Formats: sequence, structure tokens, C-alpha cells
Amino acid sequence: MDDTSPSDATPQAGEGGGRRNRASGGAAAPGPPPSGGAAPAARPSNTRQNPVGEGVGEGRRALIEANADTVLEEVGIDFRDDAEALAMWRDAGADVKGEQVHFPKGLCRALLKTAPSQYIQHARNRERNVQIGGDATVFAPVYGPPFVHDLNGERRYATIEDFRNFVKLAYMAPSVHHSGGTVCEPVDVPVNKRHLDMVYSHIKYSDKPFMGSVTAPERAEDTVAMAKIVFGEDFVDKNTVLTSLINANSPMVWDETMLGAAKVYARNNQACIITPFILAGAMSPVTVAGTLTQVLAEVLSGAAFTQLVRPGAPVLFGTFASSISMQSGAPTFGTPEPSLVSYGAAQLARRLGLPFRTGGSLCASKLPDAQAAYESANTLNSTVLAGTNFVLHAAGWLEGGLVSSYEKFMMDIDQLGMMQKMAAGVDLSENAQALDAIREVGPGSHYLGCAHTQANFQTAFYRSSIADNNSYEQWDAEGRKDAAARANGLARQWLENYVAPPLDEGIDEALLAFIRQKKESMPDAFT
Repeated sequence: MDDTSPSDATPQAGEGGGRRNRASGGAAAPGPPPSGGAAPAARPSNTRQNPVGEGVGEGRRALIEANADTVLEEVGIDFRDDAEALAMWRDAGADVKGEQVHFPKGLCRALLKTAPSQYIQHARNRERNVQIGGDATVFAPVYGPPFVHDLNGERRYATIEDFRNFVKLAYMAPSVHHSGGTVCEPVDVPVNKRHLDMVYSHIKYSDKPFMGSVTAPERAEDTVAMAKIVFGEDFVDKNTVLTSLINANSPMVWDETMLGAAKVYARNNQACIITPFILAGAMSPVTVAGTLTQVLAEVLSGAAFTQLVRPGAPVLFGTFASSISMQSGAPTFGTPEPSLVSYGAAQLARRLGLPFRTGGSLCASKLPDAQAAYESANTLNSTVLAGTNFVLHAAGWLEGGLVSSYEKFMMDIDQLGMMQKMAAGVDLSENAQALDAIREVGPGSHYLGCAHTQANFQTAFYRSSIADNNSYEQWDAEGRKDAAARANGLARQWLENYVAPPLDEGIDEALLAFIRQKKESMPDAFT
């Protein structure tokens, strides 16, 4: 593992450190950590070999794009409480009426020509850099829940200790490439100060890339300042070290908080994930085509705005699409319609030449049970097959995003390893063609003892760390544990064996001094 001083821990501009370590097929199961508790060797991003799914045909895709242009021009998008943003759009040639911006056809797409189709997000350990875009898929943990489902089976408010634990688990998981952002909301820390502890936790307890705070522009500024302490001011200006989530207030509104955070990150050359937050039927039309039209219009307006702020700043086409129960109004997950939205949105993102974010392991279940497994599998499969580049909520999501679950986190990362191996496609190397094995065995025998099987048996098939494939008798003798119980034990083992990655003492002291100064400058606020 690299030393973590900026000169050693970060590559020079343009170096693609993550590309040489991406998975080529044999995704390892997330089993016990190595001796001493150090994190396993990471696969910083997973290279897809299989073709991606197409959401809509060529003619229907063109129709959705034309409808989005109509929405942008005729209906418009609100840019609320941000005079600077409105002035920037007016200067760019948009028709600004009060706080509503109407976009001439083609304006947003023209602005997006400066946005990169892929970029490297640098980690403080260069071996954990990730490519975002192109043929790479990056898995990041759950984001945003105020509650946790802990290892004692209790549903309770999350604490900073829970936050640190999820960062540690993500650091130790070989199938998770990114430390994420608000892996849970630590409600025991004041609202106006918790972002400092969260960003520090990502830096201190992991050396994977991470996300920044977006809950206020000044908190985004603090994130950038802390990143500059770790990486150096010049390096941050020339490279991307933060990828952060900017949600539209759907339908068709950008508010001052998200606009303020987006401006901070874009001006500092840091990546923004422009994401309409959609519960179809409430925040978008009930149809897939109508939802895709609104998603595209919102993304075009938000992503193009980042290029007004700083041409060339990385920006992702994001979507979070779920349906609602038309009987209760509650969000539903794992249903067909959001998967179709994901496929279609991915296709629209590729047309724009932008990296794409969606999906994850989403469910509405209250427990890590069969409902959670089915709904998460349905969401995750379509996420991967759509060709998603950045997968938020890939592990730990429970109860419609209200809960971060330790047990489900472990169950999900097991599935992520499987998804990596599937996405890597069919190996056609000489060894994989296995003609020597077929010749050796011949008709009527078996492959269990042949030389090829003996040489490949350890890596031939994905080995789950959660599933029990033993006999009933052995399962019975070992305590009749279900998947959640096995995940519970594995999480406890990982946390017990965790060893923090090294962090330069000078950088650590500078971060702590910055945090102390910022906290002392303001009173605690819990609202």
C-alpha cells in the first residue's frame, strides 16, 4: 500500500492508475479479510465486456429527445433563489422569465460538448483510483439514510460510530470501489458540523475515493478545502478527487442549495452527478416515456449549467427512478418500470457522451429478507446490464433508503462480486477454451480429476461468502443460520479485524486542525 503523502499517493495529471487493475473476470468473494485485517487488493473498477442493454429503439429514443427539447423550450426549468445562475443563463442565450429558464433548442447539448466522456477520480492511494465512464462500472455504498439496522437487530438513529463502521466495511470490500458519501446520517453530531466528521472519516478510515458534502455551499467549500490538504491545491485544480451528488428538486426545479454546491464543485474541477430524484407518479408522469422525457430535460439543464460554471468540469448523467404504490403512495422497488427507465436513461447518457449513474441494490423491505433480496436483485441486474458507470446505493440500502443495514451491506457486496464476474463476459483465452480438458476426458468420463480442473478449480466459479451450499445435516449442526445471520457474523469479523490504511501524520494533523477551527467558529445547530 502506498504512503499517503500527496506526492506519493496521487498520480500525475492524466495518469490512469485505476485502469491497469480493473477486474478481468475472476471476481473474488468478499470473505474474511487477510491476516492482520488489511483490506484485500482492490479492483478499482470493473470492465464490462458484455454488450449493454438498450432501453428504447432508435425511433423512440429520438422521440424522447425531441420531447425533452420541447419541455426545455416551452415549459422551462426553475433556477430558484440564485441570481448568479439566472444571469449566467441569460448571458448564454436562454430566455429567463423570473426564475424560470427557457432553453433554445440545442443550447444545452452545445454546452455539454466541453464535458469529458470519462475521467479518473483519484484516491489518496493511487492503486484505488477509479475510471468513471467508458466501459467501467464503479460500485459505491448506500447514501443518505438517517437510521441503521444494527448488528443487534435494532432499528435506531445512526451515529458517527455507525458512519465510521460503514466506511471501514466499504474499505475492506474488494467488490466496492468507492467509499461513497453519506453512508448514513450521524444524527449525534450537529447538522452544521457533521459534514466535517463525515469527510474526515472517509479520508482517515479508507484510502478509496469518496464523495463530498452538498447540503450547503459552504459545506462543499469545506470538502474541497479538506481535499486540498490531502492532495495539494494545484493537484485538485487539475484533477478530479471528488465526485458528489447534485439532486434536482423534481419536477423541473433546481434549488439554491443544490445550485450552490454544484457551483463550488464545478469551479474547482470536481465532478457533479446531476440526478433527478424521481418517484414516478408523484414527481414525474406515471409512464416510462414521460419520466424519461422529464429526466432528460432536468439533466440537460443541470449538466449544462456546470459547463457554464467551468467548461470541462466532469459531470455525470444521473437518474434515480422509482415507482410508487398508487394505492398508498409509498415508494416501490424492484418493479419493471424503473428498470426500463434505467435502460433508457443510460442510452440517452451515451448519446450525450456523459458517464451514467443510476440504480444500486434498492428495496422497500424492513429487514434483510426475501423481499429485500428479490427487489435488490431486480434493481442491481438492470443497473449492471444498462451499462451504468457509477452505481450509488450498491450496498446496504434498506426500507426505501431510510435505513443503512450492516447485514444487508454484507449480503449486497457478495452480489456485487457476482455482478462483476458476469459483466466481465466470457473468457476466450486458450485456457478457457479447455480443449485439453475435453481431449483428456473424452466420451463417458468426468472432469473432476482432470488436470485442467485441478489447475483451475480455485478460481473457476464465484464463491459466495454468504450462501450456504452444504448439506442439510451440516447446516443443522452449524446452528441453522439463515443468510442474515451469516452476514451478521461476517460483518462483526471484518470490523474486529479492521486495520486503518496509513495516513501521513502531517496531513492528519492539518485536517484535525482545520476541523477544530471550523467547529469553533460556529455554535452547534441540530436543524
